[in-house]
Amino acid sequence: MQYMLDTANLTQIAQCIALYPIQGITTNPTILKAEGDISLRERLLSIRKLCGQERSLHVQLLARESDAMLAEAEAVYALLGEQTYVKIPVTEQGLKAIAALKRLGKPVTATAVYYVSQALLAVSAGADYVAPYCNRMENNDIDFRRTIETTRSLIDRDGYTSKIVAASFQNVTQVNDALACGAHAVTVAPALLRAPLASVVVEGAVKAFEDDFSLFHPHGLIEALQ
Repeated sequence: MQYMLDTANLTQIAQCIALYPIQGITTNPTILKAEGDISLRERLLSIRKLCGQERSLHVQLLARESDAMLAEAEAVYALLGEQTYVKIPVTEQGLKAIAALKRLGKPVTATAVYYVSQALLAVSAGADYVAPYCNRMENNDIDFRRTIETTRSLIDRDGYTSKIVAASFQNVTQVNDALACGAHAVTVAPALLRAPLASVVVEGAVKAFEDDFSLFHPHGLIEALQ
């Protein structure tokens, strides 16, 4: 499985990369807007620098027509490198653009996925990743768990290399469920990623071990082992 970070905040990216097994960064206009008055070009270049070559970077396109999408994609590749994944919504025009970019061997992430049929069309067009919007699906009475499960089973059955990167989460249960249902990857906001490890019950367990150990050896583990 892969964990990606859904943010454009440089401090959060640097902190999480240092602590967690992060394999990619995903961005979108909403996330970038939350960063305030920034230069889009400079922020994306800074994120690419933090990612290095060992992590993927995913950048949303904005055009609605396929030809304009292709032009935007070329601008993204020119700025951030050919290994950058452009994010394209699975509309009719988006599907056309995905197929065109994959014929050129370009990296693509298919986004705004709500239905199995969307996901499968994107897979058939060659998308490297397909991104179901889990919490948004749930809010619209769409079963994201079944959608991921069905999509994964058909990807595996027919031998496609596309991966499911589940996105749009409200809570940790949704994240875990997406992985359990077959998502290859999840992209998670930093606060949601970090929440379980900062839990009071986890801290309580760690503190109890410290207290118990100090009762019979107050000077620490290394000295006790010598």
